[in-house]
Amino acid sequence: MDHGENIKVEEHEELVRFKTRLGIILFFVYAAIYLVFVLINTIAPETMKTMVMLGMNLAVFYGFSLILLAVIMSVIYNIICTRKEKLYASGREGKK
Repeated sequence: MDHGENIKVEEHEELVRFKTRLGIILFFVYAAIYLVFVLINTIAPETMKTMVMLGMNLAVFYGFSLILLAVIMSVIYNIICTRKEKLYASGREGKK
């Protein structure tokens, strides 16, 4: 049984475009860094055995770094979008 929407969220198209564009940019940055990881594993897999720091080889270090980078990028995305939403809500931006 459908009771309808509980909360009606209305986002302005300009704000949605900004958030979408930012998400796509961050995605491609992450994808490029991940592509380097894949290429190293494909072209020169022996390189991944290189000890980097704290007793970790490059494969483990790069893998953990990718995970950490994803978390950091999601926090950056959230901070930037929240600031943009607050600016938009305060009327300083977007209302023409």
